[in-house]
Amino acid sequence: MSARQAVPAQPERGGPFGRVPDHPRGGPTILRIVLGTQLRRLREAHGITREEAGEAIRGSHAKISRLELGRVGCKERDIADLLTLYEVWDPQEREEYLQLARQAGNPGWWQKYSDVMSPWFDRLIGMEEAASVIRTYEVQFIPGLLQTKNYAREVIRLGHPRDSEQQAERRIDLRMRRQDILHVQHGPRLWAVLDEAALRRPLGGHAVMREQIEHLIAVNRQSNVTLQIAPFSIGGLAAAGGPVTILRFSEPDLPDIVYLEQLSSSLYLEKREEVEGYMVVMDRLCAMAEPPDRTGLFLENLLNEM
Repeated sequence: MSARQAVPAQPERGGPFGRVPDHPRGGPTILRIVLGTQLRRLREAHGITREEAGEAIRGSHAKISRLELGRVGCKERDIADLLTLYEVWDPQEREEYLQLARQAGNPGWWQKYSDVMSPWFDRLIGMEEAASVIRTYEVQFIPGLLQTKNYAREVIRLGHPRDSEQQAERRIDLRMRRQDILHVQHGPRLWAVLDEAALRRPLGGHAVMREQIEHLIAVNRQSNVTLQIAPFSIGGLAAAGGPVTILRFSEPDLPDIVYLEQLSSSLYLEKREEVEGYMVVMDRLCAMAEPPDRTGLFLENLLNEM
Protein backbone atom coordinates (compact mmCIF):
# COMPACT_ATOMS: atom_id res chain seq x y z
CA MET A 1 0.00 0.00 0.00
CA SER A 2 1.43 3.42 -0.96
CA ALA A 3 1.97 6.27 1.46
CA ARG A 4 -1.00 8.06 -0.07
CA GLN A 5 -3.26 5.04 0.34
CA ALA A 6 -2.24 4.43 3.93
CA VAL A 7 -4.23 7.38 5.21
CA PRO A 8 -4.26 7.90 8.99
CA ALA A 9 -7.33 9.32 10.63
CA GLN A 10 -8.09 12.83 9.48
CA PRO A 11 -7.91 15.73 11.92
CA GLU A 12 -10.86 15.81 14.25
CA ARG A 13 -13.84 16.96 12.28
CA GLY A 14 -14.50 20.62 12.50
CA GLY A 15 -10.98 21.09 13.93
CA PRO A 16 -10.95 24.70 15.08
CA PHE A 17 -14.25 25.68 13.53
CA GLY A 18 -16.30 25.46 16.73
CA ARG A 19 -14.10 28.17 18.24
CA VAL A 20 -12.48 30.37 15.66
CA PRO A 21 -15.52 32.28 14.28
CA ASP A 22 -16.23 33.48 17.81
CA HIS A 23 -12.60 34.40 18.50
CA PRO A 24 -12.74 37.88 20.04
CA ARG A 25 -9.48 39.15 18.54
CA GLY A 26 -7.11 38.83 15.64
CA GLY A 27 -9.39 39.08 12.65
CA PRO A 28 -8.24 37.70 9.31
CA THR A 29 -4.60 37.24 10.33
CA ILE A 30 -5.32 34.60 12.91
CA LEU A 31 -7.99 32.94 10.78
CA ARG A 32 -5.48 32.52 7.95
CA ILE A 33 -3.04 30.87 10.35
CA VAL A 34 -5.68 28.47 11.69
CA LEU A 35 -6.89 27.61 8.20
CA GLY A 36 -3.33 27.02 7.01
CA THR A 37 -2.62 24.77 10.00
CA GLN A 38 -5.68 22.63 9.29
CA LEU A 39 -4.83 22.34 5.60
CA ARG A 40 -1.26 21.30 6.43
CA ARG A 41 -2.57 18.57 8.74
CA LEU A 42 -4.87 17.27 6.03
CA ARG A 43 -2.06 17.23 3.48
CA GLU A 44 0.37 15.45 5.78
CA ALA A 45 -2.29 12.95 6.86
CA HIS A 46 -2.64 11.90 3.22
CA GLY A 47 1.08 11.77 2.48
CA ILE A 48 0.82 14.52 -0.14
CA THR A 49 3.82 16.73 -0.85
CA ARG A 50 3.69 20.51 -1.15
CA GLU A 51 4.66 20.14 -4.80
CA GLU A 52 1.65 17.90 -5.45
CA ALA A 53 -0.66 20.25 -3.58
CA GLY A 54 0.72 23.19 -5.53
CA GLU A 55 -0.02 21.47 -8.83
CA ALA A 56 -3.63 20.91 -7.73
CA ILE A 57 -4.16 24.68 -7.43
CA ARG A 58 -2.01 25.62 -10.41
CA GLY A 59 0.66 27.03 -8.13
CA SER A 60 3.99 26.12 -6.60
CA HIS A 61 5.17 24.44 -3.42
CA ALA A 62 6.15 27.92 -2.19
CA LYS A 63 2.54 29.07 -2.51
CA ILE A 64 1.38 26.08 -0.45
CA SER A 65 4.03 26.85 2.16
CA ARG A 66 2.86 30.48 2.46
CA LEU A 67 -0.75 29.34 2.65
CA GLU A 68 -0.05 26.78 5.38
CA LEU A 69 1.87 29.36 7.40
CA GLY A 70 -1.07 31.78 7.16
CA ARG A 71 0.99 34.42 5.38
CA VAL A 72 -1.37 34.79 2.44
CA GLY A 73 -5.05 34.42 1.73
CA CYS A 74 -6.38 31.99 -0.85
CA LYS A 75 -9.20 31.88 -3.37
CA GLU A 76 -12.17 29.71 -2.47
CA ARG A 77 -11.60 27.76 -5.69
CA ASP A 78 -8.10 26.83 -4.51
CA ILE A 79 -9.38 25.75 -1.09
CA ALA A 80 -12.08 23.64 -2.76
CA ASP A 81 -9.49 21.97 -5.00
CA LEU A 82 -7.25 21.22 -2.02
CA LEU A 83 -10.17 19.75 -0.06
CA THR A 84 -10.91 17.47 -3.01
CA LEU A 85 -7.26 16.43 -3.18
CA TYR A 86 -7.34 15.73 0.56
CA GLU A 87 -10.54 13.68 0.17
CA VAL A 88 -12.74 15.92 2.27
CA TRP A 89 -16.11 14.98 0.78
CA ASP A 90 -18.65 15.83 3.48
CA PRO A 91 -20.57 18.95 2.31
CA GLN A 92 -20.86 20.42 5.78
CA GLU A 93 -17.18 19.97 6.54
CA ARG A 94 -16.20 21.46 3.18
CA GLU A 95 -18.43 24.45 3.83
CA GLU A 96 -16.78 25.01 7.21
CA TYR A 97 -13.39 25.27 5.52
CA LEU A 98 -14.74 27.55 2.79
CA GLN A 99 -16.48 29.77 5.32
CA LEU A 100 -13.25 30.12 7.25
CA ALA A 101 -11.46 31.01 4.00
CA ARG A 102 -14.05 33.72 3.32
CA GLN A 103 -13.66 35.17 6.80
CA ALA A 104 -9.88 35.05 6.49
CA GLY A 105 -10.13 37.08 3.30
CA ASN A 106 -11.81 40.03 5.00
CA PRO A 107 -9.54 43.06 5.54
CA GLY A 108 -8.47 43.99 9.07
CA TRP A 109 -9.14 47.47 10.44
CA TRP A 110 -5.48 48.31 9.92
CA GLN A 111 -5.70 47.89 6.15
CA LYS A 112 -6.94 51.47 5.83
CA TYR A 113 -3.43 52.50 6.90
CA SER A 114 -1.76 50.48 4.14
CA ASP A 115 -0.41 53.68 2.55
CA VAL A 116 1.90 54.23 5.53
CA MET A 117 2.32 50.66 6.76
CA SER A 118 5.14 48.34 5.74
CA PRO A 119 3.82 45.21 3.99
CA TRP A 120 5.29 42.95 6.66
CA PHE A 121 3.76 44.88 9.56
CA ASP A 122 0.08 44.01 9.11
CA ARG A 123 0.76 40.44 10.24
CA LEU A 124 2.15 41.69 13.56
CA ILE A 125 -0.92 43.83 14.26
CA GLY A 126 -3.25 40.90 13.63
CA MET A 127 -1.18 38.64 15.88
CA GLU A 128 -1.04 41.25 18.64
CA GLU A 129 -4.83 41.36 18.68
CA ALA A 130 -5.07 37.56 18.83
CA ALA A 131 -2.32 36.97 21.39
CA SER A 132 -2.99 35.98 24.97
CA VAL A 133 0.47 37.14 26.10
CA ILE A 134 2.89 39.59 24.45
CA ARG A 135 6.42 39.66 25.85
CA THR A 136 8.70 42.39 24.53
CA TYR A 137 12.09 44.00 25.11
CA GLU A 138 13.58 47.07 23.48
CA VAL A 139 16.82 48.93 24.04
CA GLN A 140 16.55 52.22 22.21
CA PHE A 141 12.89 53.18 22.53
CA ILE A 142 9.81 52.62 24.68
CA PRO A 143 7.83 49.78 23.02
CA GLY A 144 5.18 51.00 20.56
CA LEU A 145 2.31 49.60 22.64
CA LEU A 146 3.37 51.87 25.52
CA GLN A 147 4.24 55.10 23.72
CA THR A 148 2.40 58.37 24.19
CA LYS A 149 1.30 60.26 21.11
CA ASN A 150 4.02 62.90 21.48
CA TYR A 151 6.75 60.33 22.11
CA ALA A 152 5.54 58.28 19.13
CA ARG A 153 5.76 61.39 16.95
CA GLU A 154 9.45 61.78 17.81
CA VAL A 155 10.19 58.09 17.14
CA ILE A 156 8.37 58.23 13.80
CA ARG A 157 10.26 61.37 12.78
CA LEU A 158 13.53 59.53 13.35
CA GLY A 159 12.46 56.44 11.44
CA HIS A 160 10.68 58.25 8.58
CA PRO A 161 12.39 61.61 8.09
CA ARG A 162 10.97 62.06 4.57
CA ASP A 163 7.34 61.72 5.65
CA SER A 164 4.96 64.59 5.09
CA GLU A 165 3.12 65.87 8.15
CA GLN A 166 0.00 64.03 7.00
CA GLN A 167 1.88 60.72 6.60
CA ALA A 168 3.48 61.11 10.01
CA GLU A 169 0.12 61.75 11.65
CA ARG A 170 -1.36 58.64 10.02
CA ARG A 171 1.51 56.55 11.37
CA ILE A 172 0.87 58.01 14.82
CA ASP A 173 -2.85 57.26 14.55
CA LEU A 174 -2.06 53.65 13.63
CA ARG A 175 0.26 53.29 16.62
CA MET A 176 -2.33 54.71 18.99
CA ARG A 177 -5.04 52.44 17.56
CA ARG A 178 -2.80 49.41 18.15
CA GLN A 179 -2.80 50.23 21.85
CA ASP A 180 -6.54 49.64 22.11
CA ILE A 181 -5.82 45.95 22.75
CA LEU A 182 -4.62 46.88 26.24
CA HIS A 183 -7.99 48.37 27.14
CA VAL A 184 -10.52 45.86 25.83
CA GLN A 185 -12.14 42.86 27.46
CA HIS A 186 -10.22 39.64 26.81
CA GLY A 187 -7.24 41.65 25.59
CA PRO A 188 -3.72 40.21 25.81
CA ARG A 189 -1.43 40.49 28.77
CA LEU A 190 1.60 42.66 28.03
CA TRP A 191 4.89 41.84 29.74
CA ALA A 192 7.54 44.38 28.77
CA VAL A 193 11.13 44.87 29.86
CA LEU A 194 12.21 48.50 29.49
CA ASP A 195 15.88 49.34 29.23
CA GLU A 196 17.00 52.21 31.44
CA ALA A 197 18.75 53.71 28.40
CA ALA A 198 15.39 54.17 26.66
CA LEU A 199 13.90 55.77 29.77
CA ARG A 200 16.73 58.28 30.14
CA ARG A 201 17.27 59.15 26.47
CA PRO A 202 15.73 62.66 26.16
CA LEU A 203 13.72 61.98 23.03
CA GLY A 204 11.67 65.06 22.15
CA GLY A 205 12.82 67.00 25.17
CA HIS A 206 11.90 67.28 28.84
CA ALA A 207 8.14 67.69 28.47
CA VAL A 208 7.75 64.73 26.11
CA MET A 209 9.78 62.41 28.34
CA ARG A 210 7.99 63.51 31.50
CA GLU A 211 4.62 62.79 29.89
CA GLN A 212 5.92 59.40 28.72
CA ILE A 213 7.14 58.39 32.19
CA GLU A 214 3.83 59.48 33.72
CA HIS A 215 2.05 57.33 31.16
CA LEU A 216 4.19 54.32 32.07
CA ILE A 217 3.38 54.82 35.75
CA ALA A 218 -0.33 54.79 34.93
CA VAL A 219 -0.12 51.77 32.61
CA ASN A 220 1.92 49.87 35.19
CA ARG A 221 -1.15 49.89 37.45
CA GLN A 222 -3.22 47.92 34.92
CA SER A 223 -3.78 44.30 35.86
CA ASN A 224 -2.98 43.07 32.35
CA VAL A 225 0.37 44.89 32.12
CA THR A 226 3.66 43.86 33.75
CA LEU A 227 6.63 46.20 33.41
CA GLN A 228 10.21 45.53 34.42
CA ILE A 229 13.23 47.81 34.23
CA ALA A 230 16.63 46.61 33.05
CA PRO A 231 18.90 49.11 34.86
CA PHE A 232 22.42 50.07 33.86
CA SER A 233 23.70 48.34 37.00
CA ILE A 234 23.12 44.82 35.64
CA GLY A 235 25.69 45.28 32.87
CA GLY A 236 25.40 43.17 29.74
CA LEU A 237 22.08 41.65 28.79
CA ALA A 238 21.17 38.33 27.23
CA ALA A 239 19.04 40.12 24.60
CA ALA A 240 21.60 42.79 23.76
CA GLY A 241 21.31 42.00 20.05
CA GLY A 242 18.16 44.05 19.57
CA PRO A 243 14.42 44.28 20.20
CA VAL A 244 12.51 41.02 20.65
CA THR A 245 8.79 40.31 20.85
CA ILE A 246 7.32 36.89 21.66
CA LEU A 247 3.62 36.27 21.05
CA ARG A 248 1.72 33.44 22.72
CA PHE A 249 -1.83 32.40 21.81
CA SER A 250 -4.57 30.63 23.75
CA GLU A 251 -5.73 28.91 20.54
CA PRO A 252 -4.09 25.44 20.70
CA ASP A 253 -3.52 25.34 16.93
CA LEU A 254 -1.25 28.39 17.06
CA PRO A 255 2.42 28.11 18.03
CA ASP A 256 4.38 30.80 19.86
CA ILE A 257 5.90 33.26 17.40
CA VAL A 258 9.01 35.44 17.74
CA TYR A 259 8.99 38.81 15.98
CA LEU A 260 12.29 40.56 15.26
CA GLU A 261 12.05 44.06 13.81
CA GLN A 262 14.87 45.56 11.79
CA LEU A 263 15.36 48.95 10.15
CA SER A 264 13.51 48.19 6.93
CA SER A 265 12.20 44.65 7.40
CA SER A 266 11.18 42.09 9.99
CA LEU A 267 11.60 38.41 10.74
CA TYR A 268 9.02 35.99 12.11
CA LEU A 269 10.34 32.82 13.73
CA GLU A 270 7.95 29.91 14.23
CA LYS A 271 10.14 26.81 14.44
CA ARG A 272 9.98 25.37 17.93
CA GLU A 273 13.74 25.27 18.49
CA GLU A 274 14.13 28.91 17.42
CA VAL A 275 11.24 30.09 19.57
CA GLU A 276 12.47 28.13 22.58
CA GLY A 277 15.91 29.75 22.22
CA TYR A 278 14.42 33.22 22.37
CA MET A 279 12.12 32.18 25.21
CA VAL A 280 15.21 31.21 27.24
CA VAL A 281 16.79 34.58 26.45
CA MET A 282 13.62 36.43 27.51
CA ASP A 283 13.37 34.42 30.73
CA ARG A 284 16.99 35.24 31.58
CA LEU A 285 16.42 38.88 30.83
CA CYS A 286 13.38 39.02 33.11
CA ALA A 287 15.34 37.27 35.85
CA MET A 288 18.15 39.84 35.59
CA ALA A 289 15.88 42.90 35.45
CA GLU A 290 14.38 44.62 38.48
CA PRO A 291 11.32 42.72 39.77
CA PRO A 292 7.93 44.09 38.72
CA ASP A 293 7.03 45.28 42.21
CA ARG A 294 9.93 47.78 42.04
CA THR A 295 8.97 49.28 38.69
CA GLY A 296 6.60 51.89 40.08
CA LEU A 297 9.21 53.22 42.52
CA PHE A 298 11.88 53.27 39.82
CA LEU A 299 9.66 55.31 37.51
CA GLU A 300 8.59 57.68 40.30
CA ASN A 301 12.24 58.33 41.20
CA LEU A 302 13.08 58.88 37.56
CA LEU A 303 10.21 61.35 37.27
CA ASN A 304 11.44 63.25 40.35
CA GLU A 305 14.88 63.58 38.79
CA MET A 306 13.47 65.39 35.74
